[in-house]
Amino acid sequence: MNEQPSGFDHDYLAEAATLLAHDEPFPGGAVVPPIYQTSLFTFANYAEMADTFAGKRKQPIYSRGDNPTVMEFEARVAALEGAEAARGFSSGMAAISATVLAFVGAGERIVAVRNCYGDAYRLFERLLPRLNIKVDYVDGSDPDAVAAALPGAKLLYLESPTSMMFELQDIAHLTRLAKEQGIITSIDNSWATPVFQKPITHGVDLVLHSASKYLGGHSDTVAGVVAGSAAHIKHINEQTYSYLGGKLSPFEAWLLLRGLRTLPLRLPHHMKSGLTLAERLKAHANVERVNHPAYSNHPGKATLAGYAGLFSFEVADDIDIPVFVDALNYFRIGVSWGGHESLVVPAKASLEQTPGLNSMARFGVSPRTIRFNVGLESVEDLWADVAQAFEKARK
Repeated sequence: MNEQPSGFDHDYLAEAATLLAHDEPFPGGAVVPPIYQTSLFTFANYAEMADTFAGKRKQPIYSRGDNPTVMEFEARVAALEGAEAARGFSSGMAAISATVLAFVGAGERIVAVRNCYGDAYRLFERLLPRLNIKVDYVDGSDPDAVAAALPGAKLLYLESPTSMMFELQDIAHLTRLAKEQGIITSIDNSWATPVFQKPITHGVDLVLHSASKYLGGHSDTVAGVVAGSAAHIKHINEQTYSYLGGKLSPFEAWLLLRGLRTLPLRLPHHMKSGLTLAERLKAHANVERVNHPAYSNHPGKATLAGYAGLFSFEVADDIDIPVFVDALNYFRIGVSWGGHESLVVPAKASLEQTPGLNSMARFGVSPRTIRFNVGLESVEDLWADVAQAFEKARK
């Protein structure tokens, strides 16, 4: 079994657990935050409204802007990330879109890592060219390639590890390169979460999450969030947030707050089970390669304090992939990840999605690659399921 990653600290997990489980009393002595399921907030008199509009007093006005339940979720994420502020959104893509469009304008350029999330890639390739925004893709694991692409860019867009292939970046080194040229940095931290990676401590300006994944943890909500300095979040609020309309609803925020409470308990289980399956797959006769940060020698591994339960592997030619996928019982066939259930996504099927705007096809992901999201089931049951699926799929 692979050793725990350098920097893994149970004291930090305990700190996160207390931060997420302990609350000051809510109104009426409630032990969970109220759901402020309201579209607007009224004022006692003209002066209150005028002073609030003028910024002289703080009060929610309309739930497309601030809502107390949503604000509670935002405050928890900011505290976890070590950020000054955060803003919640109706999806991870709403967070990505609002963030990118807040900081990049017509005629400007983005440098993005290859193997980025598929819908982020489609945003970059379908919408941004209409706004005269160019995106250049680089191997984020190669700092020289990033340095060569950076001059003249407005935004550096990172994912560490990347989607499907799980390539790492040396976050601190790349952010230093960007800051030397006044380039804003952002990273999708959905895989590691703030429990296993804190990009802000390594110089990143803006940290993005698909909160639908581990932050929620129960596959029952779709949401996103961005964390960063108060000035950067204020800029997003003023430039894009209200106008694009991707606001987070109070009930979704309440579900996310519930999910956050168990995040430090769930992640070690995902990590342990994921490492167990990855290790066994690595030794399996029908597997040619396992894509998991635990097996990387890249300097970017040093920023990880733990591993998520999401990774991929490449099967040999003698495995019939559709038969293998259909034979699985505990791994359900479906997109997304980070919930209690185990899931499988075959690249062979994903490569058929949106021809011409497919990140896997663009960056050469092998059709023999299969992604596992390892859930909270018994790892021995999961392995028995994988083993019997291999037996059925062998040609």
